[in-house]
Amino acid sequence: MKTLRTSVGAVRTLAAVAFLVVIIPIAALFVFPWTFITRNAALLYKCGTTLAYLAVRIAGIRTKLVGLDKIDPKGTYIFMSNHVSNVDPPVLVPFIPRRTSVIAKKEIWRIPILAQALDLAEIVPVDRKDRDSAIDSVRRAGEVMRHGINMTIYPEGTRSPDGRLLPFKKGPFHLAAETGFPIVPITILGTENMMPKGSSIIHGGTATLVFHSPVDPKQFASREDLMQAVADAIASALPEDKR
Repeated sequence: MKTLRTSVGAVRTLAAVAFLVVIIPIAALFVFPWTFITRNAALLYKCGTTLAYLAVRIAGIRTKLVGLDKIDPKGTYIFMSNHVSNVDPPVLVPFIPRRTSVIAKKEIWRIPILAQALDLAEIVPVDRKDRDSAIDSVRRAGEVMRHGINMTIYPEGTRSPDGRLLPFKKGPFHLAAETGFPIVPITILGTENMMPKGSSIIHGGTATLVFHSPVDPKQFASREDLMQAVADAIASALPEDKR
């Protein structure tokens, strides 16, 4: 049974990768020139999230949404979720209301055309090994959010190997405290079994995204208290043995 599941997962993974390998260059031929000419990343963002959604569907992943009605779709938020798998971003981001930015490793800016597209999309680069770069990325993220763009962040900073919440990094909470934008905690369930850390095969299944009520950073006396409130919200929807 396990061998069959692995085989099916491998086929689905290859199908998803093949889909992206074929469709991304075709889409780029139209979307990149339009983005560079208009200096507007709306079409680029829509195309990217649509391809991500389709790829995870081809890989056999379905998504269940819980609590999305708790947030104003027109509001600007810092979305923070637990992180247990490489499929978390393509599963989550297509369901974020309106457009969102993320903080990404600066290495991907080495590709010239892609770098221009990332800048137009207002993706925020960071060098996690450089403290000054990390501080600058928080400042830049604040500027992006003041343009009305959401920010999606994994406050653990890396994937959890067993599904349990790791200690949070302080940077995202500096962003919340300095900008005043509310945090929406999100609990991602199920993806740790679809593509565990260290695996290259995607297994199908249902990923559940639990959106919790927004947390107002101005209601907390310290960033530590804010961190704890967000961690408690995310943990509240995790299985008992993962909290």
